[in-house]
Amino acid sequence: MTDEKPSLWQRLQPLLQAVKRLSAAGWKLAMYWLGIAARALKRLAAAGWKLARYWLGIAARETWIVLKRLPIASYSFARAMVSADDAQRLTDFYINAASSPSSAKTPPAPAAVLQESGPDSALVLLSLLQKEGRFLDFLQEEVSGYSDQEVGAAARVVHDGCQRVLEDHLSIAPVRDEPEGTQVTLNKGFDPAAERPTGQVIGEPPFTGALVHRGWRALEVHLPRVASSRDVRILAPAEVEL
Repeated sequence: MTDEKPSLWQRLQPLLQAVKRLSAAGWKLAMYWLGIAARALKRLAAAGWKLARYWLGIAARETWIVLKRLPIASYSFARAMVSADDAQRLTDFYINAASSPSSAKTPPAPAAVLQESGPDSALVLLSLLQKEGRFLDFLQEEVSGYSDQEVGAAARVVHDGCQRVLEDHLSIAPVRDEPEGTQVTLNKGFDPAAERPTGQVIGEPPFTGALVHRGWRALEVHLPRVASSRDVRILAPAEVEL
């Protein structure tokens, strides 16, 4: 008895099963990549919408700025077409700037007048510092031959006497009340004689930096009166011991 040969359909069954499994795997792979592409397109669309809204907002604001000027532009155009005088005034305003307050030349600020200060008060103050603190003797002395301890002892005497002169004849106060090291700001229009920026000064004020020195300001000066016959150039009389 001979075995029956399998039919063509039966012989094709393994191949069909393999194709079926391959198709299922391919479909799953295609769905996976389609899902990734869909999510990427969704994020790209969201980013594109945000970017479009941003630029549309800018365009809308710029358009509104232009539209706000449209009425006055139309009115000026109509007045210039109707009236020759108005046309001339607009010509002067826009071309020659003859009637524009902002374009009017402002006169230059007058130059500061340099006043020659009289020497009498300075000489009187120097004589007081010399009398009470031996100030000139200390400055005119050659101190290179003395030790630091000797110079320090002499400086203490000078300090005490000169401080006494300041307390008796001048009233001084700091220019800035903040402690040294505090961050301060010099606004536009600050007085450079009272507040001096140092370091890298670039651009225009306001300037912000650390307060290195508070400065000093004289509030009151009450020097003693001097007889007209006295020669104030004599800061300290020569002393002759008899």
